[in-house]
Amino acid sequence: MADPSIISNARFTYVHDHHKHTVDTHHIIARRSTLKPIVLYLIAILLVAYSVFLHLDKGKPVTTVIWSFFFAAIFVKLLIWRPIVKESVVIMPEFGVQLETHYGSGRINRRFIPVSKILKPVLNECVTPVTCCWCLSFLIRDENELTLVFKKFRPPLKMLVPIWKALCVATDCKESFEIQEDG
Repeated sequence: MADPSIISNARFTYVHDHHKHTVDTHHIIARRSTLKPIVLYLIAILLVAYSVFLHLDKGKPVTTVIWSFFFAAIFVKLLIWRPIVKESVVIMPEFGVQLETHYGSGRINRRFIPVSKILKPVLNECVTPVTCCWCLSFLIRDENELTLVFKKFRPPLKMLVPIWKALCVATDCKESFEIQEDG
């Protein structure tokens, strides 16, 4: 395995592993927040204190039980639910591209797209009234819609360009590697 190249920012880390002539792997890894667990535990303590207050002050055990179950369900969802940890693109030049989504629970969703079905990798700028982001997608033969490479993550352009270039090389895209800007 050759040296991995790494690009980081506040939200994501990009890791590129290139194996000689076989597999080209690109990972986008989400950074974990250190503040989120602290805030969740503080809110849990406040909600337990509020439930105790309701029980002692009002003396209505039914209300206390209902509130306790409601807040317990919310916290179980927040503390146990595991978001996406990383999304990977595994490029096998002779075979195709495998898109992987890794969850915090250990589950991995994989989707394989054969090279023969990929018409072209496309780097799009998505503009909304509130935000602007870049997304990497495929034009797939016999499909009406673009296939997104990263389903949940929206990494910055500096992380998407090396993946796009590797996909262009793997799919024998005859386009130049320069990004064209309108204007």
